[in-house]
Amino acid sequence: MYKIRSDREEHTILLPATLDDHFPLLKYMFWSNGYAVVALDESDEFTVREEGLKYSNYDICYPFVLMAGQVMRALKSGKYDPKKTFVLIPTAGDACRGACYIGLMERSLHQAGFPDTHMMTINVRHVCNEITMKITLDTAIRGLFGLFYGDILMMLANQTRPYEAHKGDTEALRQRWIRELESDIRLGKHLTLHHMKKNFDRIAKSFREIERTGEKRQKIAIVAEFYVKYCALGNWNLIPYLEEHGCEAHVNGLSWYMLYYIDSHKPASWGLERAGFEAVKKLLTYSQDEMLLAMRRHGFHTMSRYRTMDRESRPYVSHNLTNADGWLMGAEAVDYIRHGYRKILCSAPFGCLPNVCAGRGVYPSLRAAFPYAMLTVIETDSSGSKLNYYNRVQMLVDMKLPKRKREGNGKQKSTSGRAPKS
Repeated sequence: MYKIRSDREEHTILLPATLDDHFPLLKYMFWSNGYAVVALDESDEFTVREEGLKYSNYDICYPFVLMAGQVMRALKSGKYDPKKTFVLIPTAGDACRGACYIGLMERSLHQAGFPDTHMMTINVRHVCNEITMKITLDTAIRGLFGLFYGDILMMLANQTRPYEAHKGDTEALRQRWIRELESDIRLGKHLTLHHMKKNFDRIAKSFREIERTGEKRQKIAIVAEFYVKYCALGNWNLIPYLEEHGCEAHVNGLSWYMLYYIDSHKPASWGLERAGFEAVKKLLTYSQDEMLLAMRRHGFHTMSRYRTMDRESRPYVSHNLTNADGWLMGAEAVDYIRHGYRKILCSAPFGCLPNVCAGRGVYPSLRAAFPYAMLTVIETDSSGSKLNYYNRVQMLVDMKLPKRKREGNGKQKSTSGRAPKS
């Protein structure tokens, strides 16, 4: 296998679209390793899907079809030297697509005529160690700041854009912040927790100052598998669709997933590796708390901090489900309901096994526990119909909520707007 060399500055890393709101900043975590990083953003779902299907089939996980399509179209464009290009696939290393994407992509590259294009991966499960990028302290610090700045910008934009008095103000402000923050992350400047805390407050304050129309919109929460949750290509532009139809869509931040993953995948026995997991968890927890405090201080809604979500979801969701997004999907649904979100879109790629077990297998019990809430499952797939997809979305948008009665365990008081508790 090809050995990764961090001193080859002429190399390019291609990142298939996954984290639309985070990659503009997260990509700079690799800058210190001397690579030029390109986050692929081709958004024509039909074109990308048809290209991907040339190297896969309708039975393969839909997110992989889209990733393969983006990568092959990028390589065929002639912009990149195949011999000096890496394709980076972050992987959870779990069952299903968490571990198989590396092999599938490698085979697709050979079929497409790019045998000299190299694979690269990031994971902590020791999957394909020979092509795993080594995370240095410098890389990790840049990643931490890219993660949380991506989180706060995504959540603030989603809560501001539907109400802006002047169309485009929210996106203009988001881009202004990206330009300022990407310079710091790329150059390694101001990367301290103290400066992050100050920036959280500055960012939240600037979004609160955007002029609003004052209109009322119904709020719809999105609970989903990782890819279709954060990638517009994967969820068929779900958020713009909801906003165009009079809704405010809420997607929870990536930091909750990172904390869930650390919690669910840390080594069982104590040792140096387990201590490393715990140290990272402590750092992420502190940063998340500061982010939530800043958002709430300026009147924005947030989900419960990870530790609270973990604890309060246990009566409803089995925490033994840890493959892929696992119990986090059910836990987020519970937390949304507790915060007053009574309409929840549960999105997944068709046939995704972790979603069938940890998602669709749990939602019926949540409907029973919270009869005043609506959970609607929608699926994307290479052979799926967009018309049917949007019909199901529209049904949830148009449906009238049942009158809320006094429930037993299901009735929970919203904690929206409160500061995180210790």
